[in-house]
Amino acid sequence: MSEPLPRHGVDESLRLLDDPEEWREFSRPLEAAAEAAPACWESSVVFEGMHCAACAGTIEDALRSVPGVQSADVSAASQRGRVVWDAALTQPSQWMDAVRRAGYRPLPAHDPLASERRLAETRKMLWRLGVAGLCMMQVMMYATPTYFTRPGEIEPNIINLLRWAAWVLTIPVMLFSCQPFFANALRDLRQRRISMDLPVALGMGLTFVVSTLGTFEPEGPFGHEVYFDSLTMFVFFLLAGRWLELRLRDRTAGALEALMHRLPESVERQRADGSFERVAVRRLRVGDVVRVLPGEAFVADGVVLRGTTTADEALLTGESTPLARGVGDTVIAGSHNLSGVVEQRVDRLGEDTRYAQIVALMTEASTTKPRLARLADRVAKPFLAAMLLASGLAVAWWWPSDPGHAVMIGVAILVVTCPCALSLATPAAMLAAAGSMARSGVLVRHLQALETLAGVDTVVFDKTGTLTRDGFVLARMSTRPGVARGQALALAAALARGSLHPVSRALVAAADAEATVPTAGWRVEAAEEVAGQGVRAQVEAPAIGVHGAVRLGSAVLCGLEPASSEGLQVHLADGQGWLASFELREDLRDDAKTAVQTLAGLGIRVRLLSGDSAQAAERLAGLAGIAEARGGCTPADKLATLRAWQQDGRSVAMVGDGLNDGPVLAGADASVAFGRSVPLARAQSDFVVMGDHLMPVAALFVKARDTMRVVRQNLAWAAAYNAIAIPLAMAGWMPAWAAGLGMATSSLLVVLNAMRLSRPAEFA
Repeated sequence: MSEPLPRHGVDESLRLLDDPEEWREFSRPLEAAAEAAPACWESSVVFEGMHCAACAGTIEDALRSVPGVQSADVSAASQRGRVVWDAALTQPSQWMDAVRRAGYRPLPAHDPLASERRLAETRKMLWRLGVAGLCMMQVMMYATPTYFTRPGEIEPNIINLLRWAAWVLTIPVMLFSCQPFFANALRDLRQRRISMDLPVALGMGLTFVVSTLGTFEPEGPFGHEVYFDSLTMFVFFLLAGRWLELRLRDRTAGALEALMHRLPESVERQRADGSFERVAVRRLRVGDVVRVLPGEAFVADGVVLRGTTTADEALLTGESTPLARGVGDTVIAGSHNLSGVVEQRVDRLGEDTRYAQIVALMTEASTTKPRLARLADRVAKPFLAAMLLASGLAVAWWWPSDPGHAVMIGVAILVVTCPCALSLATPAAMLAAAGSMARSGVLVRHLQALETLAGVDTVVFDKTGTLTRDGFVLARMSTRPGVARGQALALAAALARGSLHPVSRALVAAADAEATVPTAGWRVEAAEEVAGQGVRAQVEAPAIGVHGAVRLGSAVLCGLEPASSEGLQVHLADGQGWLASFELREDLRDDAKTAVQTLAGLGIRVRLLSGDSAQAAERLAGLAGIAEARGGCTPADKLATLRAWQQDGRSVAMVGDGLNDGPVLAGADASVAFGRSVPLARAQSDFVVMGDHLMPVAALFVKARDTMRVVRQNLAWAAAYNAIAIPLAMAGWMPAWAAGLGMATSSLLVVLNAMRLSRPAEFA
């Protein structure tokens, strides 16, 4: 590994992040380098001080200028970014310092103090808003007499006194309330760039200067009128809009924030002598035993060794009901221990846990930019430059008639044309939708896929693991004369209890459900599992005349002729021959039929492609209410069929379990996978369903359509607002306070409209 670049001038607090143990908290190695010593890392970072798309572009440029940074994507809507960097060429402190020098504050996404700093910044903004509001009311009181009197009715010295009072009250607004706008504008000027705060600060500064000149020189060219009332009013409106936008943005990102900060900093680990000590989570190793108290979150995936409790897995699986967990049960990192003290063995830690994979997927979604958002970002800077030029031309046009009025027209143009609404239109809506789906147990990997999914007209389901559960259920059984159903099932379950095969689990579950109990005196010994065939054991069951070797499994193991059947058959045989047969079928998900009906009601054509026999595929399709089914398909057959439909002009979404559907999921226009079956970070899908239900899939299609409808509404509003406001401002018919109100209101309406997507999907 070559030596990284020198770090002269780097902030000492940032250098702490150069420790690999530190950067692993907010970074993960890229898959291509995961097997060897990883060289390339992908980091998730929060950027404080962002307000617009131009800010996102500036941060991206700063990051890409650092040697060793391979790519950078920053979202203005979520204020988060994804940075891919080469550890051989750079360190986190270097590219973070480049962002700091650009005027923004980078923070690791896992930083637990980030929310506290954001809360402190919100409080400070409230103070700025309060000062602006109080001063605005007083300035309006001093300006009111001039609104309702004719020229000459008030003595000139009284007018001058009112102007001086307004000037004094405006100074706190300029020095305190406007400080963020001026600081950001000065930063932009030093960096020789344009952001949305530059025209706003320029407008504020010009208004104050012109009004101050009118106050000090009433007989001068600007003494005709002062604009302290307009200035304080549009500062108040801008701050109010930005504060509300910040609050709404925090709500939109609430699902991600709640998920990322679920793990505690420390946990009780068992010592060699059996006692427990509290240690940092990063010191845990696979195989450790930890004690988790009620109210704490599980810090690792593992198995309960002692104790019983209930666990809340809602944010991880979409399962809203707390789940009982006892000895031998699996618990997952990020879920909450609700009721009892339990001891847990650590099986998976850090990025190997399902929790880390879920966080990685949600972080990826929060930093990706949809196509429409990228277009708005590209338009933002040229649009701002054009508006600065238009403002200057308007001032030059109006200057000969009235210099003071000309400056105010220029100010109105600068303020009213800020393209915040245009930049927020798409990402605000898509992030709100992604947060809503995350709370329902569906993770959105790529925001752009929401746009694609809204246009899908055909949905293809895989069968096993998608429409069906992973296991089987007992459909029918038959027994030898003289052997009762309950006794045969109890005997089969007794042999199956030591096996983890899905068929064995299904027989045990059926016996438990029917509460079958072996007759007294039964004895099952020397049980042995025959790979791929079944189980055999020595059994003594005098009540049904069974003595000696008993076999449970395939017809070959039991010495029987294979029988033709649609489902899977398992047999039970003893020394006398056949004893019982059990026919199993795949367990259709409870809500599969409802989900299919919902999709059909949306006008979507539903189809089934399966690798099982055509007979089995058609039978299950009939149970689920799917009219078109095709069985005997290899993954290549599925992909070829899907491409044929796409060539016919159909937009196709694939819903699979991700085990053997990788090529089809990648080839579909949009793809949905069930997350329990595969490592989430390697899934080929656009969406990952975390729970065991299919209705979230139907809800996803509804949400995608709602999202694109809101995006179109937002874009239409932003375009209409600019089309109306710019001519009014250039004509001199929009005062500065109205411009500030219009700019704040336009952004606020876009965000409020997007927030409607935070509600659960409603079905037609």
